[in-house]
Amino acid sequence: MEIHESSEDYLETILILKERTGQVRSIDIATEMNYSKPSISVAMKKLRENGYIEVDRDGFITLTDSGYEIASSIYDRHKLLTKFFISLGVDAEVAAVDACKIEHDLSEETFQKIREHALKTIK
Repeated sequence: MEIHESSEDYLETILILKERTGQVRSIDIATEMNYSKPSISVAMKKLRENGYIEVDRDGFITLTDSGYEIASSIYDRHKLLTKFFISLGVDAEVAAVDACKIEHDLSEETFQKIREHALKTIK
């Protein structure tokens, strides 16, 4: 199943918030992403219907196995690309923004070659 970039961003944000705070609600995602609560509610409904997240009766959101797989893949790309750009001399903030822009669109082949190169050069 093809997943849209925005859905990947939501899943990645859920993973980051879960790691940072231990629990995630829609309002946390809205705050983190600077989106409206209604926009997040619509997105969470779609993610739930597609089997990427579960929401308990108290409103806490957890990633399913398939949601976690997507989120961790995107987040790993983001972290590696950010470190790689920083190693090239790019400012950390700019590197993070640029990594976010390309983490979704980069082919697996190109990403793997960047990863191979980065692992040799990044300390």
